[in-house]
Amino acid sequence: MDTAPDIVRGPDLIDPFGRAITYLRVSVTDRCDFRCVYCMSEHMTFLPKQDLLTLEELDRLCSAFVARGVRKLRITGGEPLVRKNILWLFRALSRHLEAGTLDELTLTTNGSQLAKYAAELKACGVERINLSMDTLDPVKFKAITRWGDLGNVLQGLDAAQAAGLKVKINAVALKGVNEHEIDDLIQFAHGRGADLTLIETMPLGEIDGDRTDQYLPLSIVRARLLERWTLEDIPYRTGGPARYVRVKETGGRLGFITPMTHNFCESCNRVRLTCTGTLYMCLGQDDAADLRAPLRASADDALLNEAIEAAIARKPKGHDFIIDRTTSKPAVSRHMSVTGG
Repeated sequence: MDTAPDIVRGPDLIDPFGRAITYLRVSVTDRCDFRCVYCMSEHMTFLPKQDLLTLEELDRLCSAFVARGVRKLRITGGEPLVRKNILWLFRALSRHLEAGTLDELTLTTNGSQLAKYAAELKACGVERINLSMDTLDPVKFKAITRWGDLGNVLQGLDAAQAAGLKVKINAVALKGVNEHEIDDLIQFAHGRGADLTLIETMPLGEIDGDRTDQYLPLSIVRARLLERWTLEDIPYRTGGPARYVRVKETGGRLGFITPMTHNFCESCNRVRLTCTGTLYMCLGQDDAADLRAPLRASADDALLNEAIEAAIARKPKGHDFIIDRTTSKPAVSRHMSVTGG
């Protein structure tokens, strides 16, 4: 497979509110080997494989964004490591790290395939990963993920750290499920030298259940944590929406992603590309741009760049997430696995 040609630098992408777009999250598949209760229905209908962009097309699209000032690429899914030959894409994109036109190439994973791929990811220039793990209880883990095995994920975590990858553990805070495990997750993550980030569940896609039964405001979680831990606000950022504190007793970092109780839209530097070439300028809005058509219409990137510029010109100021008993429908109909986690 041939990679896209060397990029020609173009003007930076600036949205209508003066925000530079420097971070692209790329979903390489909507498929996943888990069925997490807050993310998708147990019986999902996935996209036909012929609808997906090829790995070469994903490389070309990512490279077009790098040429326009994107400095960070995060590969997501679904579960990105279930995509066939996915290491090819990491190897292809690593040339931008070597050229100095990209600061970071990373991924978000459920950890199921990490034992197999961790060393190769590190060799491709990946330095840091996000690992989704909502509980340390194997039975509860199975209930949350439906199909997942905590033992496999822990083996993946071991493999990632053995390969020299920095790990941030992501946990979705779920009322009545893991809300009393947060202290244990802090001790576990920080005991392994990993960061921990807590995330509020978001109203994306229809699921088998009521999100009001799942939703746990992180303002409540933080108030509870202060009864045991000393939390010191720090300016640390990774380019994403998390706001961090240092836990004085452990010395480790704890992040909060709060799209519901305190959104992070004013500083948003992100857009999201799906595995079919649809660009979402905001996770919480339905407006999107088709980049697959201009990508396939021409061998050069002129039409693609026009489409990207037009899309960024429509990036909204923020989203309007709501979870309450009077709002039965999700904010947007697509599942997180479609947009990219």
